Order: sequence, then structure tokens, then C-alpha cells
Amino acid sequence: MERAAVFDVDGTLVDTNHLHVTTWWEAFRQAGHQVPMHAIHRAVGLASTDLIGHLLGEDRDTDQDAGLSAAHKALYGQYFDRLPALPDAGELLRRLARDGWKVVLATSAGGAELGALRRAIDADDAIAATASADDVAAGKPAPEPVEHALELAGVPAERAVFVGDTVWDMRAGSRAGVRCVAVLCGGLPRADLEEAGADAVYADPADLLASLKESPFA
Repeated sequence: MERAAVFDVDGTLVDTNHLHVTTWWEAFRQAGHQVPMHAIHRAVGLASTDLIGHLLGEDRDTDQDAGLSAAHKALYGQYFDRLPALPDAGELLRRLARDGWKVVLATSAGGAELGALRRAIDADDAIAATASADDVAAGKPAPEPVEHALELAGVPAERAVFVGDTVWDMRAGSRAGVRCVAVLCGGLPRADLEEAGADAVYADPADLLASLKESPFA
């Protein structure tokens, strides 16, 4: 029977979380909002509108949302040609594909941003499909992104493992009924990830690759 390995991308396979923190901070600053970087860091992984709402509150002027998202997108886009893959990210995907796993990306990125991330990972030969934020009505922590990834893979939840780096990832995977693996390279504490539903925690893709025989992928 086929199995699916579903991966978040930002902070999980590509070392971009702190770039997102800096560029969101600058987008908020330009719009007159002083938002602490530590708060932005914990919100990374949410879709843009959800991130803005989480940080500015539901009583904010929502007419600013599109401008904030556009500013972040433009600022972050300056890094597209040099996004750094995390150690062994591409090799991990290729190893799982060789072992018979269908590798699917589940990410809030789309368009040129997704293309830049995939170039950084450099493992297109191992990626069977990609579920982006454009494909679902609700982003993480809703289960829809993971559920859509499973649909693309044609694999039931009980034969899938989801790998991510944020509490939003763990909550989405748990709600979708898949086993969840967390990596610490996104910068969040182990305890937070375990509380949100992580079954196992590794330092980064290289650590997971070296530990596959003892991991939920065994």
C-alpha cells in the first residue's frame, strides 16, 4: 500500500522563518504598526490574512490587510535568489521517495515564492505533488492543507506522516488525523511542538534523515 510523506516548507525544509519575521516586521513598521519580532516569529506559518489578524487583532482596519501582505511579499521577494535549504532537506525527500513514500509539499507559499523554495530544496524529482494555500479555503492550523495533500497523494491519513516546524503545522496535522513529526530548525521550543501534537521531534532534516530507522517513517 502507498504511503505519503507530507512536508511543510518554510522553516522545515528551507531556512526562511527569520526572513519572514524581518520582512513582516518591516511591512508592519511601514504601515505604522510596532509589532514585536518574537510575536511575529510565533505567528509565522499562518496564511497572510490570518497572521495579520493574529497580530493586530480582529478589530483592526482590515482595509490595510492587502497592503501589508503586498509589502511583505515585495520585501521577502528580494531573497528569492538565495533562499537557503536546511541541511540534507533535498536528500531527505529523495531518500523517502526511494523508499516508496509519495512526497507531497503542503505550504502557504504559491507562485514565484513556491518556485524559489523548490529551487532551494533542489529535489523536484522526489516531489510527487504540492498543495498550496491557493488550493484550499482555510490555511493551517485548519486541517484542509494536509487533507488536500493526502487527496493529491491518494493516501489515507493513517498511512501518512506530516513534518512541520510550527504549532500551526502540528495542529493541522493532528486535526487531519496523520502522525506528526516536528523539527526544531524553525526556532520554536520542543515543548510547544509536543503540546501541539508532535509524535516525534528532530533537530532538522539532517537529523531526521539520520534517524529514519527509528522514526515514524520506519
